[in-house]
Amino acid sequence: MRRLGASSESDSDGTDIDISPLIDCIFILLLFFIVTTSFVRETGIDVDRPQAASSQQLERNSLLFAVTSDGAVVYGGEEIGIGGVRPIVKRNLQKEDIPVVIQCDKATAAWLLVRVIDEAKLGGAERVSLATRKGDSD
Repeated sequence: MRRLGASSESDSDGTDIDISPLIDCIFILLLFFIVTTSFVRETGIDVDRPQAASSQQLERNSLLFAVTSDGAVVYGGEEIGIGGVRPIVKRNLQKEDIPVVIQCDKATAAWLLVRVIDEAKLGGAERVSLATRKGDSD
């Protein structure tokens, strides 16, 4: 027999947990991390980098340019030429001070590499590095 005001075992006793605010909070955190994460834009081509015994790991957030053996300068998978380096560096350094890394093929002419470095420096880059493979011998 049931008494008035008494709850049966199948009725809830008010201890239900509402997880919708928790899910909202997790989505907001996820959006925050996606927006604040900086992504590295790869050059889009493979170059045969020379080896260097003094190689060291650079920062994850950097501007990557590639210079191929046939003289092409590539950024983000697109050939930009030597003249495209300075505006890209200038535009990206307005946001934050990030290093410029040049991936250069072993067979690239030295004059071309120097021109790319000059264009990066004229664009405002203070830190310009060359990407190499770590190793002691070729």
